[in-house]
Amino acid sequence: MRAKAACVLLGLALTLGAQTRLTIEHLLDFVRSSIKLKHDDRQVASYLRRVTLVQRLDDRTVEQLQGEGAGPKTVEVLHELRDASQGLPAPLPPAPQPAPEPMPPPSAEEQRRALDEVRQYALGYTKRLPDFMCTQVTRRYVDPDGLEFWREDDVITARLNYFEQREEYKILLVNSRVADLPYDSLGGAISTGEFGSMMREIFDPATEARFQWERWGKLRGSMVHVFSYQVAQPRSHWRVSYQKKLEVTPAYRGLIYVDRDTLVVLRVTLEALLPSTFPLQQVSTVLDYDFAEIAGGRYMLPLKAVMRMRDGRLLAKNDVEFRMYRKFSAEATVSYETPPPLPEEKTKEQPPVP
Repeated sequence: MRAKAACVLLGLALTLGAQTRLTIEHLLDFVRSSIKLKHDDRQVASYLRRVTLVQRLDDRTVEQLQGEGAGPKTVEVLHELRDASQGLPAPLPPAPQPAPEPMPPPSAEEQRRALDEVRQYALGYTKRLPDFMCTQVTRRYVDPDGLEFWREDDVITARLNYFEQREEYKILLVNSRVADLPYDSLGGAISTGEFGSMMREIFDPATEARFQWERWGKLRGSMVHVFSYQVAQPRSHWRVSYQKKLEVTPAYRGLIYVDRDTLVVLRVTLEALLPSTFPLQQVSTVLDYDFAEIAGGRYMLPLKAVMRMRDGRLLAKNDVEFRMYRKFSAEATVSYETPPPLPEEKTKEQPPVP
């Protein structure tokens, strides 16, 4: 390893010996290469003393190289080069990089075909699921000032049984303490319906949702169609309740992320269009799906749901993760374990690449 580094350093030295007049771009390349290869600071400074710049070096560039890891001897010589180059012309700004060409949208026929297949997938989704169990972890956050400086309120760990297309919740832990409570007795913000009912209602012909292709996207490594949709209030079945006293069934809208190659749903978003008389001003949900293995089979299942609400300045957020999927068994041993949070990269959308 040392011999290899020495060879690289010798190559740089020979290059500098043959060409001691450097542009700022070449100087940056040399110093950054030296930092990356961890060359000796004294040797790098010695090489730089042979350099004559043909463009002006400024303080900002020296500070930038120092911040990237240039050693003190190297920085000392860079300051000398800065002083000696003040009468020279400034380096030319870098040529603007051409913006990547946007991917052309699919044809109207392709859009219709994708929507038709996704509708069939959504309407039959729950029928294809096996009976299973998983651990549901809900981390609830509040921000009384409305600035999105979140404070964790509590962590609820529950066992979720999915049996004969019905969901059943059993609370196991609240803030790491064993609890035996009905799920709907928790108070605060809770949500259900992640296992297919949201998706099914959006695509149910009776809902009469209006769809429109919006753009390409990329999610968990897959290129996706991003469709927008809107559901009118008379056709809505999404119920939003407030303190178990008031309830409304609002119109809503959102986005559907559909895998371009498999035409399965990877994300659903919902945003309630609440009446002005309702105490809450904002209610929204983002639900992500990903593959999970159950008894040797791979199924597209909920990964994470993020629900947000606003009541005046008060903000509330629930991060709900679905982990540790396994085959349903009435005799299964209860696991009192709260998995760590998923990394943000798991649900972060990336820019599409042509």
